Amino acid sequence: MENAWLETENGRVVDFGPMDTLPSGHADLVVDGSGRVLMPAFADSHTHIVFARWRESEFVDRIGGLSYEEIAQKGGGILNSALALADADPIRLLDDAYARVEAMMAQGTAALEIKSGYGLSEASELKMLRVIRQIKERAPIPVKASFLGAHAVPLAYKNDRVGYINLLIDRILPQIAAEGLADYMDVFCDRGFFTVPETDRLLEAGWKYGLRPKIHANELDFSGGVQIGVQHNALSVDHLECMGEAEIQALLGTETMPTLLPGTAFFLGLHPPPARTLIDSGLGVALASDYNPGSSPSGSMPFVLSLGCVLLKMKPIETFAAATMNAAYALELQSELGTLSPGKRAALVLSRPVSSPDFLCYAYTEPWIERVELGRSLPSS
Repeated sequence: MENAWLETENGRVVDFGPMDTLPSGHADLVVDGSGRVLMPAFADSHTHIVFARWRESEFVDRIGGLSYEEIAQKGGGILNSALALADADPIRLLDDAYARVEAMMAQGTAALEIKSGYGLSEASELKMLRVIRQIKERAPIPVKASFLGAHAVPLAYKNDRVGYINLLIDRILPQIAAEGLADYMDVFCDRGFFTVPETDRLLEAGWKYGLRPKIHANELDFSGGVQIGVQHNALSVDHLECMGEAEIQALLGTETMPTLLPGTAFFLGLHPPPARTLIDSGLGVALASDYNPGSSPSGSMPFVLSLGCVLLKMKPIETFAAATMNAAYALELQSELGTLSPGKRAALVLSRPVSSPDFLCYAYTEPWIERVELGRSLPSS
């Protein structure tokens, strides 16, 4: 809509329309949007932002020719992050992670999900989830927590996979439920990580505690992760670099949102997920950052928009929908966020003056955001 107005009050959208319908009356604050784009703020439905240290040495290893899987097999990757987190001070974890949240909010993110999964032990997984709970309490935006104990098999259980899965189900899940630490259950269902039968057992256990699945699937292979996710009514299946007709047919007509993480494909040099095929088949897709220290060290949703166009061949308008409306659905926040609608949170991003909305995706390093509103109510006075 061009030449339009939008009214908010107490952190909520009241109404909008063309300028010739602008209501008369007093406004406490008027923001001139001439030449600018006003759009819903982003929802980032897949992140790993609680971690103890960065992994730039693995970045150098990959430049030297090692693959993500080869790095993992020699004790790097997720296991590297788990070793660092075991000794990490929870206060430092919280401070560092919250600084990342603040940087993401400044770039237009108004809701996000944070996963555990760098603990891989009872004490460390609970430590991560308690830090995420503190972020929830501090942040002025909605934050969802996912239990990803099944991110990898820790070295201590290298020869006892069943024992580790039993630990997740019999000890850690009941404690998470008792403290209310998680909203969702996640499993890395892919080659070299967790099999379809293991994922099936884990997701079933999560459902017993009311944890709906949001799972990693088909990043490295045609793993069956999409199908098992749909079977368990997953809210989303994420990554999806490896997708064929069987996976598309499994998703059509379901409540499961395909979520693509182009930052990961970009950073690891993977074949990008086939967004164009998914969209042309009639599926909606969400876009998320996958912000983490190993495979996507960025929480910039504006950059994700650009990658959606450049790598995934999505149209700019499709990336906007994927990073707002569809991503809000992937967090079960569609009644609150994702579109500019009366009654929803006034979580907004206003651009600097630009030639067209397409410029927001085209100029991939340009700092085009002028103003971010997170939909907070004004303090009473």
